[in-house]
Amino acid sequence: MDTPHSPPPDPSEFLDDPRRKPLEIDTQQRRGPAIFRWLTVGMEHLIATLLVALIVSVSANVIGRSLLNRSLPWADELARMLFIWLIFVGAAAAFARFEHIAVDLLLRKLPQRAAYALYLVQHLLITALMFVIMAGGYFVLSRSTGRTAILGVPWNLINISLVLCAAFIAAVAIWRAWRAGQLMLGAR
Repeated sequence: MDTPHSPPPDPSEFLDDPRRKPLEIDTQQRRGPAIFRWLTVGMEHLIATLLVALIVSVSANVIGRSLLNRSLPWADELARMLFIWLIFVGAAAAFARFEHIAVDLLLRKLPQRAAYALYLVQHLLITALMFVIMAGGYFVLSRSTGRTAILGVPWNLINISLVLCAAFIAAVAIWRAWRAGQLMLGAR
């Protein structure tokens, strides 16, 4: 018995939300403010550099332990610092590219104006949360005077990654909220 099968659904139907396009920052298609595009590209280059340095640091320690029977204490400390920076810079770059995990089932079901209103509220909440994180980061920075045990790197050089990440995410969220408000008012 030969029954025709319907073609499989197009995955882009589930992955791409056409309403989100005006809120995206895309460096190839030059969408979004230029400063955010440049910063995103810069962060991606920094991520690559941090990742290579992290791999070298961890590999040096593994080789030291395996071949020389000696641990390199500075390598562990450096790897920890690089990983902290990698997490926060990566979070900011992923936010700029709209690559964080999101449940958008409700957004896809809502009428266009309501969807943009929800995007507006979402990004205002993200902005508020980032300001709370920046305030906490400032509190930590203002009270942190120490240095790391082995390399002697000031703790503030590590802690500032949180504040910079939150500031960038807040700036992008403010732009997206403003843009969502414009789209909401212009939607039919």
